[in-house]
Amino acid sequence: MDLAKAKEDKGLAHVVPLMAFLIFMGGMGFVVEGFGEFFRNHSSLPWWRREPDQWIYPLQSVLCLALLAFWWKHYDFNWSRKGTLIGVVMGAVGIGCWLLPTQLYEWLAFTSDDDVPGWLQKLGVQERREGFDARMFGPNPLAFDVAADWTSLALRFFRAVIIVSLVEEIFWRGFLMRWLLDRDGDYWRIPFGKPSCLTYAVTTLAFMLAHAPIDYAGAIAFGSIMYLVAIWTKSLGACVVMHAVANFLMGWYAVSTGKLGLW
Repeated sequence: MDLAKAKEDKGLAHVVPLMAFLIFMGGMGFVVEGFGEFFRNHSSLPWWRREPDQWIYPLQSVLCLALLAFWWKHYDFNWSRKGTLIGVVMGAVGIGCWLLPTQLYEWLAFTSDDDVPGWLQKLGVQERREGFDARMFGPNPLAFDVAADWTSLALRFFRAVIIVSLVEEIFWRGFLMRWLLDRDGDYWRIPFGKPSCLTYAVTTLAFMLAHAPIDYAGAIAFGSIMYLVAIWTKSLGACVVMHAVANFLMGWYAVSTGKLGLW
């Protein structure tokens, strides 16, 4: 591929980073699910073999960051103080909707996922404690262990808050909302945030399907609020801010409550 020509392609700039993220995540899932349990049962192995997700996630972030930097000039975020404020507020509202089902698990005093009625489980009312744990380098408070744990946690937050927010919003709102309105023409002439029932339905459904079934209800609510922010602010930057704030709060909630299955 001609890199110089690819660098000037605005379509590739908006599509490739998220596609690379998803493909990498699919490969990561194969490695972690296929071999992770086997490796974890061998405590004598070095950490990078016992916990491959500890280095695969950061590698995924580095790859996506490089792609974003390569095409950075094509992204029009249209930053504004008002849009940023709206993004912050709606990020908190949106993630509140996402976290509500698992918080209901606590409020309703369930003691096991098996105690939760099936229809509530499908809405995400589950404990969500099994997931990525940055604090795995050792039970002893040694300097290396503490530094490694904090580094792992910081890299996880960097991935969730910066990388995920950029690659997803650049694709869902920056590209897909426009492309759906003029698939055979110059869709870049469509102003950002132009409303239509088609773009709302497709982008929200696609955003939902990009997540695990347990998060479908939260994803629909969050995607709907994000769509409102896009058409209200006409700012891709506001959408990125909303997503970043939401992911930061989700990470904080997951770590502080032990509900690591959320991220």
